[in-house]
Amino acid sequence: MRISKLLVVLGLALTMSACSMFKGKRDTIDTMPVAQLYSKAHNDLENGDYAAAAKAYQRLIARFPSGDYNQQAQLELAYAQYKDNQPDDAYSTINRFIKTYPTNRHVDYAYYLRGLINFGRTSGIIERYISRSGAESRRDQGYNLKSFDDFTVLTRRFPDSAYAADARQRMIYLRNVLAQYEINVAEFYLRNKAFVASADRAQYVIEHYQQSPQTADALAILARSYAALDRKNQAEQVRKVLALNYPDHPYLTDPKWPHPPSTLRKLVPFSGHH
Repeated sequence: MRISKLLVVLGLALTMSACSMFKGKRDTIDTMPVAQLYSKAHNDLENGDYAAAAKAYQRLIARFPSGDYNQQAQLELAYAQYKDNQPDDAYSTINRFIKTYPTNRHVDYAYYLRGLINFGRTSGIIERYISRSGAESRRDQGYNLKSFDDFTVLTRRFPDSAYAADARQRMIYLRNVLAQYEINVAEFYLRNKAFVASADRAQYVIEHYQQSPQTADALAILARSYAALDRKNQAEQVRKVLALNYPDHPYLTDPKWPHPPSTLRKLVPFSGHH
């Protein structure tokens, strides 16, 4: 009897252990059904565990390569990667989504997210921790241009999108940064007496960024460039336009504006000057 009872107890223990083992196995991301796996990934995302969320979304996409869950998982995977400071991966994911599902009902969000990913990629590591006036306008503007294009597509194709208003505000900011970048280059050419180049850059700002605050500086640089090139009539015409639209601009009272930064200022770390 004792041996029989012992065998029964041992059998129950093994059964419970096996159930527990299979239950644990069933709860892994390699065996969960699609709805449960999506729920886990989404909960990780909402709880700010972006690395875990990305891993779960990637497993869902690999195990269930079609269907609504897959498409939604790709969108949320891109967001998780973006929040986890993995911009290259995030951009690759969202770009693939846009190309694969151009008619998806959330494609407006996809363009918005792609714009956001590029929006934050211009700043370097130092600028993320040190506030530096004008720093972003002195870096390469490739990502800002891509971001501006993404927001442009969003606002043109989906003007009533929930993301359109924020995209328009970001476009204004990007427009001003891009215009300031051109002004920085124009000033550089001006200081180095490359007056044709400085005039071309200034003219570009006037033609492409008309509503930006930098238009006034562009007019001033254009007038000064024309004067240096001995194009007196053109210089005077531009000066009149500047005086009419921006009567308080310093160039109107100081023909040597803009002045180059002092040598001491150039030596200040992170001052933003070349």
